[in-house]
Amino acid sequence: MNEEKCEVSAGMIIYRRTKEGPKFLLLYHGGSYWNFPKGKLNEGEKNFKAALREVEEETGLSGWDLHFNDRLRVEDHFTYVRNREKINKTVTYYLAETKRAEVRVKAPPPHHEGERHEGYAWFLFRDALKIVRTPNLKRHLTRAYETVIHRKSFRGGKKNSPRTSRDLRGARAPSSESARRPRSGERAQ
Repeated sequence: MNEEKCEVSAGMIIYRRTKEGPKFLLLYHGGSYWNFPKGKLNEGEKNFKAALREVEEETGLSGWDLHFNDRLRVEDHFTYVRNREKINKTVTYYLAETKRAEVRVKAPPPHHEGERHEGYAWFLFRDALKIVRTPNLKRHLTRAYETVIHRKSFRGGKKNSPRTSRDLRGARAPSSESARRPRSGERAQ
């Protein structure tokens, strides 16, 4: 275990509003492991674009299905060992709302090196907090919940992080007001 490697991923904390309160989407990875949709950046890819791509690949939810909340962006930093190699990992999470309750968890191809998802579920905050294992994920979930319920802002990350709104085609996370794309047959405003 001599060599250290760095890995960068991006994902989203996705919620939907229900009569009982906001429910958060967690993907099931087997055993007792649940997590938010996320994955590695492709070469030259920006965090937000990677998060959009990973969410669509892992859940079937596209940018058309999501409304983004620019009040929350958090980073997770941790180290783990894979194949006797120490890996320093950074994951950036964005907050997004959807109205779609149905998610399509797609089986990855056989050569896929990342996480494999066996299912998904929508959890109320109190239940999701019991299910996620790591203190970092619990903290990110709590911040997401506080942002949704109390409209607090939590912006983590680098000094030059994107802070302005842009269209989904751009590399920056859109504000919640500008995130909705026109549906088929609608005119853009």
